[in-house]
Amino acid sequence: MMPEDYLPRRVVSLQPSITVTLRDLGLLHRLVACTRYCLDVCPEIDRTQCAIVEDSWTAQAEQILAARPDLVMASVPYQIEALAEIMKAGIPFLGFAPKSLADVFADIATIARIMGAEQRGLEVISRMRNEIDAVQKATAHAERPLVYCEEWGKPLILSQPWVAELVEAAGGKFFGEPGKQVTVEEVVAANPQVIVAAWCGAGDRVPLEKIVARRGWEQTSAAQSGRVYCINDEFLNTPASTLIQGLKALAGAIHPELFPHAKGLRKQQLAISK
Repeated sequence: MMPEDYLPRRVVSLQPSITVTLRDLGLLHRLVACTRYCLDVCPEIDRTQCAIVEDSWTAQAEQILAARPDLVMASVPYQIEALAEIMKAGIPFLGFAPKSLADVFADIATIARIMGAEQRGLEVISRMRNEIDAVQKATAHAERPLVYCEEWGKPLILSQPWVAELVEAAGGKFFGEPGKQVTVEEVVAANPQVIVAAWCGAGDRVPLEKIVARRGWEQTSAAQSGRVYCINDEFLNTPASTLIQGLKALAGAIHPELFPHAKGLRKQQLAISK
């Protein structure tokens, strides 16, 4: 554990994953600025004096400096111009770029260590691992349907590697290479049994009925069986403990017979003619 004199006391968070981790560590009182997207996952921030700043995609040095922080933390996604602004502020900066669940766990441990809450960080990681193990065991002997999972719709971009791991843990097979662009035709050819959309920044507002019709996916197995879903953006695209909510939502989409009351999961309502 770091000496008290060296612990960050005024933190700026430029991504929800950082803010969620600070909340899990019981350290939101050290947060002096965060993004508007952080409010979606940590609504309790609205009751504090925390300033709202641009995120690591559109960061502005002036906003960061106005918060008088002693540490700035951010995670994916980044934009080069925003990183330049963060560097321009001249405040100690800690940036993360997780790809796998192991990376997410390592990032939580690093934040906890720097903030002087190492034991609490280990407890958060342990709870996440236990939840993942429980879902894996529940689906171990179930059928493993092919799952198409996208994080963006124009162009079509598959969800990140940590989502692919969660799909596998939830008893499915992830279609394609995580994080890569695919075509409408490739998805049709693969004929996934489950379609999941979790667009970055869209919350739960993905227009499921429209995207199926516009892409000509009406004849896919997923559409024909009514297994087209939207999962809340923050549950799959925020690399923090919120991924456990995403795991349970995925489990509800992939194996509704085992997880009938999953939260953060919205099903396509349009009837597809056969």
